[in-house]
Amino acid sequence: MTTNPARVMPDVANVAEAAAGRLDWVGMDEIAVPVRVAAPDGSLVQAPARVAAWVDLARADVRGIHMSRLYLHVDRHLSSEPLTPCSLRRLLRDFLDSHAELSTRARVSVRFDHLVRRPALSSANSGWKTYPVELHARLDGGEFTLELVTEIAYSSTCPASAALARQLIQEQFARTFPAGGPTDRDAVLAWLGSTDGIVATPHAQRSSARVRVRLAPGFDLPILDLVDLVEGALKTPVQTAVKREDEQAFALLNGQNLMFCEDAARRMQSALEGDERIADFWLRASHFESLHPHDAVAVATKGVAGGYGAASFD
Repeated sequence: MTTNPARVMPDVANVAEAAAGRLDWVGMDEIAVPVRVAAPDGSLVQAPARVAAWVDLARADVRGIHMSRLYLHVDRHLSSEPLTPCSLRRLLRDFLDSHAELSTRARVSVRFDHLVRRPALSSANSGWKTYPVELHARLDGGEFTLELVTEIAYSSTCPASAALARQLIQEQFARTFPAGGPTDRDAVLAWLGSTDGIVATPHAQRSSARVRVRLAPGFDLPILDLVDLVEGALKTPVQTAVKREDEQAFALLNGQNLMFCEDAARRMQSALEGDERIADFWLRASHFESLHPHDAVAVATKGVAGGYGAASFD
């Protein structure tokens, strides 16, 4: 079948509806596309992503936007060039240029898992960890903003539980080695290595740090740098390959980094405040308690003018 060049196809999106009105955002969500992210060694890592693309509909007399234009821009940009602040800004600029008669602002969200190989704590092994990543970019009146979101799993050992466990161990020691009696060093050493000696252990749990940062202009996309910053502040990120020597090293890290959710939030807060690439931030430390069925949660923000408010809990 040949196409008649004189044939005009109808475009009902340009036909005004009776219920006219401006719309804040119109677009597409869950667009499947591959993205490429720069690794620390300069190579590019490809990952499947889901994208949301939006523009406003500023004209009340127009029924709809050009969805296909958004899709084609997403496909062309994200499939052909690495994710950077500059590439995302160019993408949004194309959104607006292709909707010049309809829209005044644009935004895009890109969600994917960033796969990173991590070394074991003590052994010569290594393994893969995934970090969920969200990028939220917006172009409004010539002002470009970019936010980076990630989530990091870590271990948290309760300081109160540790203190209570130490008290029980002390009491057991007093019963086993009463005052005034002979105390043999080898006997004490053997006792410390037995279940009779260490009668209680503190409770620990897998925990989650969700961090959302607004990036300052003039920097590359610091995905792994942000992950390393948060993991370095918490000191007990979950591991991949684990032999016995790695598990023992992890137990030592937990014992030396007892923390409530408040402690975890303040550690991350201090680390993020000292990074010049971060203009603003919101963070949430969630401890999925093993003691009870509810979570312990702490939230902190930088909260600069016009940024994240202290009441933000999303």
